[in-house]
Amino acid sequence: QVQLVESGGGSVQPGGSLRLSCAASGNILRINTMGWYRQAPGKQRELVATITRNGNTNYADSVKGRFTIARDNAKNTVYLQMTSLKPEDTAVYYCNADITVLLTTTTYWGQGTQVTVSS
Repeated sequence: QVQLVESGGGSVQPGGSLRLSCAASGNILRINTMGWYRQAPGKQRELVATITRNGNTNYADSVKGRFTIARDNAKNTVYLQMTSLKPEDTAVYYCNADITVLLTTTTYWGQGTQVTVSS
């Protein structure tokens, strides 16, 4: 059984920073691309950032220059450093990962962590 467990969400004022973490556990052979998505109330889930196993990154235009995605392959963990936060960044943030167990690769999702940016 594979699990993704997120941590680090919370409330912050505009201009503040938060760091999200997501750790994968279970009978994992290999983790390929990892990413962060978010869903604001009344909106569809959207991509925030992704990172390949080799460290290639991709960001949504709305977070470029403010958010940084990183991963530690030894710890099966992905991070999202968020700076210069804006009220429009308020959402539930989900991590996801393409994980190979035995010979099958499946996309797994975390349970989500709330990020609220408000004065």
